Amino acid sequence: MQPSQMKAVIKTELETTVPKYQNLHQDIIDDCLSGNREAQYELYKLYSKAMYNVAVRITNDEMEAEDVLQESFISAFRNLGSYKGTASFGSWLKRIVVNNAINLVKKKRIDFESVDDYGEFDDRYEQDEARVSPYDIAKVMKGIEMLPEGYKLVLTLYLIEGYDHKEIGGILGITESTSKSQYNRSKKKLREILKDQLQYAG
Repeated sequence: MQPSQMKAVIKTELETTVPKYQNLHQDIIDDCLSGNREAQYELYKLYSKAMYNVAVRITNDEMEAEDVLQESFISAFRNLGSYKGTASFGSWLKRIVVNNAINLVKKKRIDFESVDDYGEFDDRYEQDEARVSPYDIAKVMKGIEMLPEGYKLVLTLYLIEGYDHKEIGGILGITESTSKSQYNRSKKKLREILKDQLQYAG
């Protein structure tokens, strides 16, 4: 299964109610800007489930995800005036959630392997993805949860949340090459985990 195919499958499985157009709820956003508490609650109801799911996928902890969700909405309402509508509101809010979730996860001391000693980015695993995967989405998601934190974080941001490696590098404070390398290593590790599970189940 190619990366693009896997992304499409996971996106379908994790599809939420995040609006796809930046002005879909602009009237509610405008009311929030005027300090309308009811509008804030309405916006919270529209986006909280989707943002909670994002936080859970990154923190892998429901209680921590709840904390991230509350902190993110407080931050979003406080800084709503900085939202310029150049991207969808969901994307803008999601970036706040992702950053807060990552800041929390970083406290666990995540180590990212540098690629400085490995030369050019090795794309062997990208090419290897052309093979058909025998795993269903539930097993893949369970396997992702078993990855080391650094691997899991990069793979989640790229494969599930849809960020590219340049964006991931900026979010995590690592180089784009390190993000790519970390992603490839995470896929290799994930395949090993899934292979072991398949053999165990057999």
